[in-house]
Amino acid sequence: MSLSRHGSGFEATARAYLSQVHPVFMLPPLAASVFGAILAREIHPALAAVHVLAIFSAVYTAHVKDGYVDFHKRGEDDDHPLTDRGCRLGLVASTAVFVGCCVLLWLLVGPIAVALTAPTWVIAYHHAPQLDTNPVTATTGYPLGIALAILGGFFVQTATLTPVVVAFALVFLTLLSGIKVIDDSQDYDYDRSIRKRTVAVVLGPKRATAVAYGLILTALFAVVGFAVARVFPPTAVLASLAFGVVALYARRSGPELATMLLVRGSYVFLAVLVAAVWFEPLASLS
Repeated sequence: MSLSRHGSGFEATARAYLSQVHPVFMLPPLAASVFGAILAREIHPALAAVHVLAIFSAVYTAHVKDGYVDFHKRGEDDDHPLTDRGCRLGLVASTAVFVGCCVLLWLLVGPIAVALTAPTWVIAYHHAPQLDTNPVTATTGYPLGIALAILGGFFVQTATLTPVVVAFALVFLTLLSGIKVIDDSQDYDYDRSIRKRTVAVVLGPKRATAVAYGLILTALFAVVGFAVARVFPPTAVLASLAFGVVALYARRSGPELATMLLVRGSYVFLAVLVAAVWFEPLASLS
């Protein structure tokens, strides 16, 4: 039985499975894992690679499961590259890789490293059809996965957690939850037609937008608060200023353009925070 719905043989099957690699959605969790390792300052490349592979496997599981449910179970999508059997085999393979990574993390670091990593697969596997039907879990699932990737990426390097990395995880959980609300608003009409309960569907587009930017502002002010409390270095405030400019432009745009601006702005936000914490250029002046 073919694993690909668009052809047979190795090449068609490989294309079908590679189609489930979505860089736009996969890069942030992988970058979060690397970011956690960078915060540890002394990086052990092998440990970092195992954790990155674990996060990749979890996100890949999410994409395969989401397509499987939306096309083969719900009938919402018009097409999908993998057959029913192909999806199930892909889920088994990605889960096996994830479990293998967790075993290595247990042996090389300890059980707490697994405790911080395993929930990313749970979130990924249950995103559809369980978590994506509730406005809270549909919004926070992806951001929570990224927050866990930051914590796990740091822990596998240091075998501990510090106030700095926990603060980073909370900031990104809040900021990305706000962006996710705006992203979901793009599909308001469709989600409403199938009774999918996103924040936009439950509250309406205008109130959802207010909630989204409220979360974003909370994250930006949290960075300032952490800088004042000396959890973050003073230059971390520049990240809030940079993202604040992006948010002002996005606020005047529709959901599609706003999402594009905010997602790209989050990369700038991350980059400035990394530079602030890594180099701490004003530390000598404080």
